[in-house]
Amino acid sequence: MSIVLCAAPTPSASGLLLRPWRDDDVDALLDAYRDPVLRSWTRYPVTTRVEAIAFLRRSRQGWAADRRFSFAVLEASPDGERLVANVVLKDVTPGRPYAEVGYWTAAPARGRGVAPRAVTAVSDWAFARFAASGLTRLELLHQVDNPASCRVAEKSGYVFQEVLAARPPFPRDGHRHVRWRP
Repeated sequence: MSIVLCAAPTPSASGLLLRPWRDDDVDALLDAYRDPVLRSWTRYPVTTRVEAIAFLRRSRQGWAADRRFSFAVLEASPDGERLVANVVLKDVTPGRPYAEVGYWTAAPARGRGVAPRAVTAVSDWAFARFAASGLTRLELLHQVDNPASCRVAEKSGYVFQEVLAARPPFPRDGHRHVRWRP
């Protein structure tokens, strides 16, 4: 797994490095999930070392199966690189024209344009990597009460398509945003 993506710096933000999760990311993952807001938006919060190790194992398995690609998003800091987000391309199936992109942003990185740049980098990579497999559309889904995710979708080139009715395990209606292959 030597894939590394980059998102260029902006006048007000550092560049981003996106790479597959590694075993030594356990502590950074646990730090990110200490945020109650992040835990409230995720279906499977990571609250223990065992859960963090399982998260990293599932990430490796997804890459190995060539169906789910989770990227740790890192930003340069005075102390080295620090984890600022996660972006995942999931449900990739050869011959199926669509897949889904999901993400979360660590609390200190919110509101600084990290998520849109990271989602754009993974989306561009997905269309290039899976064009021959027939991928023509990416979907980004979120609950209706998460307006920040609407803004991330729009800034990343995803157009609002429809409201999705709530269904387990999601307690609220959702939005589907779509980005088409250029």
